Amino acid sequence: MTSPETPSDQRLDSQSPVAGRAILVGVSGGVAAYKAAQFVSKLAQQGANVSVVMTAAAEKFIQPATLAALSGKSVTHSLFDPRFPLGAHIELARQAELLCVTPATADILAKFAHGLADDLLSTLYLCATCPVVVAPAMNVEMWQKPAVQRNIAQLREDGVQIVGPEEGWLSCRTRGAGRLVEPEKLLLHVNELFASRPPSPN
Repeated sequence: MTSPETPSDQRLDSQSPVAGRAILVGVSGGVAAYKAAQFVSKLAQQGANVSVVMTAAAEKFIQPATLAALSGKSVTHSLFDPRFPLGAHIELARQAELLCVTPATADILAKFAHGLADDLLSTLYLCATCPVVVAPAMNVEMWQKPAVQRNIAQLREDGVQIVGPEEGWLSCRTRGAGRLVEPEKLLLHVNELFASRPPSPN
């Protein structure tokens, strides 16, 4: 029997703005990475063509097999993946209609803001010509740090869309800003983005 959380489900929402759209989900290393699984599942249920890239730190919090099962595709995490003869960062960036990073840690935000490219996700960002959405998640003290806020300001100036973070209970046993937005809210943002950007004619 087919699982209700796989892209092969007959109840896929073909009317969703994300249906058939190529969405690349980047997952960086934070405890909120478990929410990326929910987000990928919801995208798949709405008929999106989802691919997932994980950082090495992300794999400490959630297993690639989980995201592979939910997306229906193998997860990519290496710049030197032999499936991509031109380079995973180049081929995945060319295929993507959207790069959405959730959770986006302080580390990956800094790499994006400063043009550092020392792993697949940060290198892929530099290759991406599609819209980029990031959903930050971190400790409240980290989020309030001037260096982090400078990076957020730079990314906004560069055209990156920032969704969240929200205020609430954090894994560090305190309340404050830095909580990752819920998958439903991020999904709504992505649907609104695609609703305003119809597919390009072939």
